[in-house]
Amino acid sequence: MKKVGDNIKSSVGAFNFSGSVHKKFENHVSKSVPFYNMGHNLICKLSSFFLVNKSVAYDLGSSTGNLSRSLSKYNKDLKIKIIGLDEEKKMVNHAKKQLNKNDKKRIFYKKCDIKKFNFKKSDLIISYYTIQFIKPKYRQKIYDRIFSSLNYGGAFILFEKVRGSDARFQDIFTQLYHEFKFDQGFSKEEIYNKSSSIRGVLEPFTSKANIDYLKRAGFKDITPIMKYCSFEGFLAIK
Repeated sequence: MKKVGDNIKSSVGAFNFSGSVHKKFENHVSKSVPFYNMGHNLICKLSSFFLVNKSVAYDLGSSTGNLSRSLSKYNKDLKIKIIGLDEEKKMVNHAKKQLNKNDKKRIFYKKCDIKKFNFKKSDLIISYYTIQFIKPKYRQKIYDRIFSSLNYGGAFILFEKVRGSDARFQDIFTQLYHEFKFDQGFSKEEIYNKSSSIRGVLEPFTSKANIDYLKRAGFKDITPIMKYCSFEGFLAIK
């Protein structure tokens, strides 16, 4: 086991979000993903175009619950239901402990495998750097079920790490990302160890491939909403 940053340890191809990762997750991810908190803010603002009274929203891979709590706060005057899904029990328990009295009536966390989850009708579904951790053979079915479960006019907000469209762009993205992480205080050893730990665990596709997934599911109205080299957000409306 080797350090991958913020006292989190992993071995080659074995990174996961279990154990005590929930205690260090927010600090680690905010330094690992460019504009992580800005992405949360953008999602909250976009949500007001789709959420109304009695709307249901899903947060896929809800982790410690920061995004779902921010979503609830931003839409505090609406009577909505937010369902956070995560397969790590400790993440779910940690997220539940962060809820205040009012949010307990609006936010519900469930431990589940989203590959098998049956979505109810909703107006907004969010996947914030989550589907990239699901094996590619399962992804199209997930996109299909997301599209089917959305009400007409509902939105799917997808953020993913993406690969460059060719080797030159990928090389540029990789070098700039390593520099970004070094600037955040990660050591060169930690950067290398983290890169090794997510082999076969995080499988990014190109921007086009992600859009193709969405189109095959049935989405026709798709637009990029944020991009920093290999980190990109998309908005797809049913």
